[in-house]
Amino acid sequence: MTFGSPAASLEEALLTACDREPIHRPDAIQPHGILLVADQALIIRGGAGAIEDVLQPTWLGQSLASVLGLDQPLDPDTLAITLGSITVRTRTDREWTASCLTSGACFLIELEPVAPERMSARAVLAQIDECATQFERCADIQPICHLAAENFRRLTGFDRVMVYRFAEDGSGEVLAEARDDAMPSLINHHFPSTDIPHQARALYLRNRIRTIPDVDYIPAPLRPENDGLSGLDMSDAALRSVSPIHIQYLKNMGVGASASVSIVIDGMLWGLIACHHRTPHFMDEGTRNACSMLAGVLSRQLRGKEELLTYQERLRIRNAVEALDTRIDLSLSSLKMIENVADDLRLVFPTDGFAIVSEEEVLCQRECPSPADLRKLVKWIATHNESGIFATHALSSVYPPADDFPDRTAGVLAINLPFPKPIMLLWLRAEIVEVLKWAGHPHKNIPTDPNEMLRPRQSFETWRETVRGLAPRWDSEQVQGARRLRRHLIAHNQNQQLRELNNSLNASLRERDSLIQQKDFLIREVNHRVQNSLQLVASFLKLQARASNNEETALSLAEAQRRIAAIGLVHRRLYRDDHLGTIDLSRYLDELCDELCSSIGPEWRRKLTLSMMPVMISADRAINIGLIVTELVINISKYAYGGQSGPIDINMKQVQNRLTLSVSDSGVAMADAERNGFGTRMMRAIVGSLSGTLNYDPLYPGLRATLMIPVETGTDPLRH
Repeated sequence: MTFGSPAASLEEALLTACDREPIHRPDAIQPHGILLVADQALIIRGGAGAIEDVLQPTWLGQSLASVLGLDQPLDPDTLAITLGSITVRTRTDREWTASCLTSGACFLIELEPVAPERMSARAVLAQIDECATQFERCADIQPICHLAAENFRRLTGFDRVMVYRFAEDGSGEVLAEARDDAMPSLINHHFPSTDIPHQARALYLRNRIRTIPDVDYIPAPLRPENDGLSGLDMSDAALRSVSPIHIQYLKNMGVGASASVSIVIDGMLWGLIACHHRTPHFMDEGTRNACSMLAGVLSRQLRGKEELLTYQERLRIRNAVEALDTRIDLSLSSLKMIENVADDLRLVFPTDGFAIVSEEEVLCQRECPSPADLRKLVKWIATHNESGIFATHALSSVYPPADDFPDRTAGVLAINLPFPKPIMLLWLRAEIVEVLKWAGHPHKNIPTDPNEMLRPRQSFETWRETVRGLAPRWDSEQVQGARRLRRHLIAHNQNQQLRELNNSLNASLRERDSLIQQKDFLIREVNHRVQNSLQLVASFLKLQARASNNEETALSLAEAQRRIAAIGLVHRRLYRDDHLGTIDLSRYLDELCDELCSSIGPEWRRKLTLSMMPVMISADRAINIGLIVTELVINISKYAYGGQSGPIDINMKQVQNRLTLSVSDSGVAMADAERNGFGTRMMRAIVGSLSGTLNYDPLYPGLRATLMIPVETGTDPLRH
């Protein structure tokens, strides 16, 4: 079974041999041009090629301007612009173009002959514009590549032009070609990554057009040999001599001349325009510039089409995920919720089979392994993946048991859903048995010893390799779509859990409200019965007081009746009010004072002044405060005015949690306030139970009793 291109160990051996070769420092050029090396003062320090035949016999140590036959001196700052705009006068009848680049502290001036027949700038621009229009009409990448091959061949005149695309593993495939019938076809052929090692790819990114007019050329060395020019970096030089290994590679292909144009997208080497000719074939600077422009147009169109296809796939996945919203039923359990949309989930990604695996069951659609195999696979994925997303197009390479079912699952995209009871969704792709056509045997001539000299392949005849165990790849948009789908389903599950919690909470609240209603009913009934009982007792005491012949006994019974009435009034209010357990103290005291005045004499009501702010307080504390007020008012009626009616002022206010209540009179019987009878002892006990204080202040005339207590027990800041 084979996975992809040649084995990694063999490839690494070949790449090691290639990468040792200093292809960017050949110390020589291709002899169809001339190279001059000048220092910062533009004095010639070295060169290569037929300088004496084309320019002048004496050139070393001369100024660049004089060697090029220019009348005006050259400026280093504008050298590239100046040389790019002139045609060099030579000793031959042929015109030469000049270009300039830098290498360290040196200027490299390259001279090349102008082609006898060259396209005009207008014709070049018209052809490029026509190509751009044709590219825009294409709906996909493949037709763009076919048009590119045809137009590059028409522009350059090569016998065969191929559009070559790199794969992720570095191997390449010929997507399109335009050729002379005498040239063998390489369409759909694959080339191993070792044919273009890393060092060469780096140069393809840096120097995007390379030409070899004649593979049988004899390199022209840099001169003089012993003047520090050895090892000069010529990476950017168009005339740079080519690796002998690559030259032999081309000869083995039966190629007499070649050229390559890089296709670069977003700074990455996407592919190459590879041009071959059976015989020597020269491509001048103007044609190279036209190829560079056309390659730029092609790169932009390819990027645009790839972005469009990516966007369309992203939009399709997003629409499929959003469509689930109308189908997901949050009233179901997590597993049933997922199973209910299984058909929709399967269609989110192109697949041969789909499975939902949980602790409870395995649900399969279309072509899937057995439930037992799926459970083993899910267990393996769960223990070997923490991100929640697992994707592979070569499952058996990482999970050997998958060798047992490649016809059903060779690739898998899995989403692990961390629900209370975990669920895993699996999109399954079956094996696609592919026969790759290689341009020659990719495993031949690979040295087993890393130190062994590299030998280029001798044959490029079609060699077929059967690739098994692979499914179509999951592209980046599908993997990202799986991440979005996972977040989407987790959010739905969280909403479902919140819904269940809300339902449970609402049920608890309804039950609580029902219990509260029952409790309120019982409390109201108890308050009503207590109030009736107290009223009955108060009536008995009142009758007993009237029937008594002893004045002191009658007075005591009347006071007891008033105290019971104060307690009964609270229960009557609790029975009537909506807030069980709490009452408005000001309203309660107002009613209490009315009843007290009725019992001690209606003339007292006209003398009573109330100034109280609303204060909500618990019923038990209100009863105790009512008893204190009852006792204070009775004392005033008995002692302050000698048995006559007189003014009584009752004031109440609340500051934060502190309640202050004062009962004042204008009488003269101050000493009587300090009695030590039953009422006084009762008030002291009540004040203590309220965690408060009761103070008496003389008013001259009169007396003021001030009660200070916390509204809520245990929160009085003055007691901490």
